[in-house]
Amino acid sequence: MEPWMFIAAGCFLVAGVSKGTLGVGLPIAAVGLMTMFIDARLAVALMVFPIMLTNIWQIHRSGNAAAIARRYWLFALVLPVCLLITTGYTTRVSADILVALVGLVIVLFAVINLLLRVPPIPDRLDRPAQVIGGFLAGVIGGFTAIWSPPVAAYLIARGVEKDEFVGGTGFLFFIGSLPLCYGFWQNGMLSGPVATVSAAMIVPTLVGFSIGEVIRRRIDSGRFKTIVLVFFLLIGLNLIRRGMVGQG
Repeated sequence: MEPWMFIAAGCFLVAGVSKGTLGVGLPIAAVGLMTMFIDARLAVALMVFPIMLTNIWQIHRSGNAAAIARRYWLFALVLPVCLLITTGYTTRVSADILVALVGLVIVLFAVINLLLRVPPIPDRLDRPAQVIGGFLAGVIGGFTAIWSPPVAAYLIARGVEKDEFVGGTGFLFFIGSLPLCYGFWQNGMLSGPVATVSAAMIVPTLVGFSIGEVIRRRIDSGRFKTIVLVFFLLIGLNLIRRGMVGQG
């Protein structure tokens, strides 16, 4: 094993704790941390199998997968289609620009939700909101392997409880991981050696995820939402910094 692989394992351990605690944040934390040490495109490609496996586990642990699938089927339909189309353009765009743009999206989302009272999405607008959210998540995710901000924004605006938030994000993240895997394989980013390392990163991710689950059981819903948003804000600022430094 090369030194960067140990660094990646540590990043996935930390990201796994975030994932287990918040239900989101695995790619944001892992990519945000790894890009400090390794190439951004490699960091993005390494996300494929940890995203896939941790969200299968998260769906299983939620205990209501069928109900979640029925509730968010439209989001789950639009997301993978847009994501698969977008992955075809990933290698044509500067990784630094992509990292900075995603960081900006994350920061705006966090600041708006922390400082302003976002109007809830009523039932009559739920389907249009799922289409818009799925489109945005697919475009962002296809470029960067990070599509949690639109997913989290939609679920928070719908006012879901903590456990449904965790189950819903797990379902939508898993659905998105399938075309992500195929798309990155098609464009050459997920080669054999990269896929092997990505699969190996499942181990530290699951260890961190288990730790995070214990933490999640001990926090209330209000604090849970605040932690999600503050976490996004910090990671988003770091991604902007990384993108700007790379461009410089």
